[in-house]
Amino acid sequence: MTTDRIDLDGAAGEGGGQILRSALALSLVTGRPFRLERVRAGRRKPGLLRQHLAAVHAATAVGHATVTGAVLGSQELVFTPAGCHGGDFAFAVGGAGSATLVLQTVLPALLCADRPSRVTVEGGTHNPWAPPFDFVAKAYLPALARVGATVTATLDRRGYFPAGGGRLVATIEPVTAWRPLALLERGPILARRARILLANLPGGIAASEEGVLRKLLPVDLWPVEHERETDGRGPGNVILLEAEAEHVTEVFSAFGELDVRAGTVAQDAVDELRAWLASDAPVGPHLADQLLLPLALGAGGTFRTSHLTAHTHTNAEVIRRFLPDVAIDLVQDGPAATVTVTRGPRS
Repeated sequence: MTTDRIDLDGAAGEGGGQILRSALALSLVTGRPFRLERVRAGRRKPGLLRQHLAAVHAATAVGHATVTGAVLGSQELVFTPAGCHGGDFAFAVGGAGSATLVLQTVLPALLCADRPSRVTVEGGTHNPWAPPFDFVAKAYLPALARVGATVTATLDRRGYFPAGGGRLVATIEPVTAWRPLALLERGPILARRARILLANLPGGIAASEEGVLRKLLPVDLWPVEHERETDGRGPGNVILLEAEAEHVTEVFSAFGELDVRAGTVAQDAVDELRAWLASDAPVGPHLADQLLLPLALGAGGTFRTSHLTAHTHTNAEVIRRFLPDVAIDLVQDGPAATVTVTRGPRS
């Protein structure tokens, strides 16, 4: 396997943190160092923020890596791993930076590590710009189980934006045999669930959101549950719509923010759900993006998704740079798209 350094442009594709996280994960697994310039050049505030720096520190610990440029605001990073090791890790993001994205950065490497791992991450577990913990636990990890991964995750406490303070714990077993993924149909929907999370905010917000949900969704099919916290960190408000189908579970979310009406939050969550339902594809756009790496590192596979995002295209391009023997075909076909990941001979 080559260990030549890969040079990446952080302004390519969607120009955000996806390039950094994928590069860190792939560098750990392949042993290939990389240099990333113009980090997050496509964002209003470019350079490394706390959650990106936490991902770098986490990858450094897992890979015993040497790093230059790992400081807040840095727009250039050089990362050189020295192996991939399992173990007991604890990472703190600081503030409400995404704990789930830090976990997802090191998870592919720990699935390929030399021994089981336990990872504790403190930070934001429910952040508007990252997958909430509920998506990771109910959509992402079960999908990984289909390809041979054994990962469990528990939520010790929620951490909302902007206060943070949440904590999740994941246990990861190294994969002994990868399986190819075939996920082309979702099958009938077996269960539906709407949840409204509210922390240190007036109960009227949840009541207003429930009222809108009941107007937008069939009442007999979508029971609405309230989970209110008055002693945790906050404030925070999240709407979660969970659809459990025969072959896949998807979770759609929307976050309450200052000066955003409760009805708008509910409408945003329902709009995502409806787009997925209308496509008849099993995999939503966020899950599609996150499945590319494990398929490329494992036995490949194919799935249908409701929408190809800029994140997905960017992720595919970074994977191709690190794994030239992997072919990733993204084909949009009407309201859905088919993604096929094929591995060539392993070097």
